[in-house]
Amino acid sequence: MTTFKLTIAYDGTGFVGWQRQASGVSIQGLLEEAFAELDGREVPVTGAGRTDAGVHAIGQVASVSLERVIDGGSVVRALNTRLPESVRVLAAVEVPDTFHARFKARSKTYRYRIWNGPVMNPFERAYAWHIPAPPLDVEAMSAAAALVEGTHDFAAFQGTGTDPHSTERTVYCSQLFKGGPEGPHYNSGVRNRPEGPHDNSAGDQACPDALITYEISGDGFLRHMVRNIAGTLVEIGRGRYASAWMAEVLASRDRTRAGRTAPAAGLFLVKVDYPEAC
Repeated sequence: MTTFKLTIAYDGTGFVGWQRQASGVSIQGLLEEAFAELDGREVPVTGAGRTDAGVHAIGQVASVSLERVIDGGSVVRALNTRLPESVRVLAAVEVPDTFHARFKARSKTYRYRIWNGPVMNPFERAYAWHIPAPPLDVEAMSAAAALVEGTHDFAAFQGTGTDPHSTERTVYCSQLFKGGPEGPHYNSGVRNRPEGPHDNSAGDQACPDALITYEISGDGFLRHMVRNIAGTLVEIGRGRYASAWMAEVLASRDRTRAGRTAPAAGLFLVKVDYPEAC
């Protein structure tokens, strides 16, 4: 058996999410069907995170073990000929058989995109949340974003109907960017710019002031946590609450105190980090 670490990108539009479901097409299901053809048997594929329906990925990671003798480059080519164009295996690297995409992950980074302009760019409609007008207060949103950094109980931002073992998580970085990659950006201390397939899109260049990007990195995330934080940030950006309200919501542990769940289309799983030993 040879174990591979896969890096995968996908447009989540039209899929039921990462995890295989009783009905609907999932990313995991597509990969397992492709590997079954390649390896001549049922092959389980384990993802680093279970993205929901409509959520996209730039750097999802998965682990898989094959009986067939094959190199990583051949795995990439073989999988991509069997997958729809909206799902691509970017890399396949041979790793020790102890590697597990989910349990070995050290941190994950998500990005949420907001289009804050009077008219939605049609090329962005499946990749951002449209907030028409008036302009959001990005400085207030940035100050609020910084308040979720650190180790906290994030029960106020977990999805309804979930019952995790613990709602405590550590957020390493929570920051906002205003404008496209060439425009000014706001952050909570880490001065780098987002990277990814949409950073140089026609939409960003045509209307750079319309794009607001929220990026968050942490050791793990509750279901809908990033989207619920994004929805809360928008409430602050609209001027309905001060930046300090974010800390009040966090301390309350009450989901009803936070903003609405932001639409899935604006969310991207950007990358998953692992210890060097993996």
